[in-house]
Amino acid sequence: MKFVWKISMAAVMLAGGLWAGSILNTAADGAGIGTQPGTADDPVVTKSYVDQQIQKALQGGTVSTPSPIVTPTPTQAPGSGSTDGVVIVDVKPGQTLIASAGAEFIVRAGKAIIYSNDANGVADLTDGKDLTNGQAAPSNHLLSYPRAGRGISVQNGQTLGLTVMVRGGYTLQ
Repeated sequence: MKFVWKISMAAVMLAGGLWAGSILNTAADGAGIGTQPGTADDPVVTKSYVDQQIQKALQGGTVSTPSPIVTPTPTQAPGSGSTDGVVIVDVKPGQTLIASAGAEFIVRAGKAIIYSNDANGVADLTDGKDLTNGQAAPSNHLLSYPRAGRGISVQNGQTLGLTVMVRGGYTLQ
């Protein structure tokens, strides 16, 4: 009698498991966006197509391969510039690199300190912190300047200057 009972219970458990699995599978099919990949509603695209569309969106509708580094044009005054690309700027000891509103700096070489003429500072987007006047600017961190008049200078005691990647307007004083 026990053998028949065990076989019956195993059959009931197996049938119950199959039934529960089919219900969960049906619920999972309806989850998400509800379309199959590769259809007209959810097309499969290549990486190059996605990269091309991103460049198109960033450049306002034109597709081209941008130059990774843009140098200032000769018509710009020495020590200042404004460009949508990235400019490499060398800052000598005693000089201060002042940002225009919306500019971004990345200190690539040297030791820099933050320069600000008010209590507010500079946004370190890499760490998510606000750096105030006189604090060390970390190397290889993206620094955002929301207002003009703030910048970076070479740390006191440093004999070598700074190498800074700049996007946006700047003035070298």
